[in-house]
Amino acid sequence: MIKGFLKKETVFCVSFVLAAVSVIFKPVSMDYLGYIDFRVLGILLGLMLIMSGFKRAGIFDRICSKLLGSVKNVRELAFVLIMLCFFSSMVITNDVALVAFVPIAIYALKKSGHEEKAIFVVVMQTIAANLGSMLLPSGNPQNLYLYDLSGMAFGEFVMLLLPYAVTAFIMLCGSMILVKKEPVSINDKSQTCLSKKSRILTVIYAILFLTGILTVCRILPYEIFLIVTLLTMALCDIKAYKETDYFLLLTFVCFFVFIGNIGSIEIVRSTLEGIVKGREAVTGIIASQFISNVPAALMLSGFTDNYKELVIGVDIGGLGTLIASMASLISYKSYAVNFKETKGKYLLQFTIYNIIFLGALFGLWGVMEQF
Repeated sequence: MIKGFLKKETVFCVSFVLAAVSVIFKPVSMDYLGYIDFRVLGILLGLMLIMSGFKRAGIFDRICSKLLGSVKNVRELAFVLIMLCFFSSMVITNDVALVAFVPIAIYALKKSGHEEKAIFVVVMQTIAANLGSMLLPSGNPQNLYLYDLSGMAFGEFVMLLLPYAVTAFIMLCGSMILVKKEPVSINDKSQTCLSKKSRILTVIYAILFLTGILTVCRILPYEIFLIVTLLTMALCDIKAYKETDYFLLLTFVCFFVFIGNIGSIEIVRSTLEGIVKGREAVTGIIASQFISNVPAALMLSGFTDNYKELVIGVDIGGLGTLIASMASLISYKSYAVNFKETKGKYLLQFTIYNIIFLGALFGLWGVMEQF
């Protein structure tokens, strides 16, 4: 049981140990409350609950059924499945996009008799979700955190990441040449209709989501958004609370404590600032490969004020190793459950394609640094 928990919540466990060790250097006090960014935690909790509600209402399945019903060949099928992850991740986060659409991709490929394309499609879905989510502050946890910390305007944030998102989109489109235009037919009608209750819930969740976006843009106070969301979800679908990743929130809390305590030690702080400052993007990419990009963003943000470079680094850094973005583990687990015998082949292709995309975007960063 303990082993299973450690395996499932590895990042949380590491963050907890780091926070616990840091207490040695600064005993628990009221100062700890000052470490925690309650606004980020509140917005993140609200958005996660809303996404759980959307998923339980069947809206994702409805969208997929509509789109998949219009494809004529495997290339079109792959393109739709990959772009679903790319564009949806901008607003529903990379994690939710992969949870929702990777199982549907595997199902669609199996049903159409093209399951041999599953590795390519799932790998590209993962890359698409990780890179599409970089464009908006609400796309992933590290963006939401760094956007709030930096004080950047919404438009400024989007323009900062736009060149990388556009490049990623072009590369994903170009990768479709690797998929042949073999005929395909998917006629599953099992989830093409939403019940009256689901339609009503979808409208309610859409309003809540728009409220969340206004909160992210600092138009509404996060307290109002969080309270309204908590009450609404409790009334509409209490079970959505069970499908929310609370350990992600606890991971944030642990890293806030760790960063605050370590930052209070002058010699440690000055050393880390010397390493990070002026190298935010590079250190963000490197750190992400070993501890994933969310913890990397939280940890490195305490030792620099150049948040623009850091957000680029940790977003690009979501490419590379399987743990560079924890969202990548979601798609890997989904694939491994369905195709146990080819897990090694999946990891090989995952690494190759990730390195290609990482190299291209890192090269783009290098070029843009010259201007």
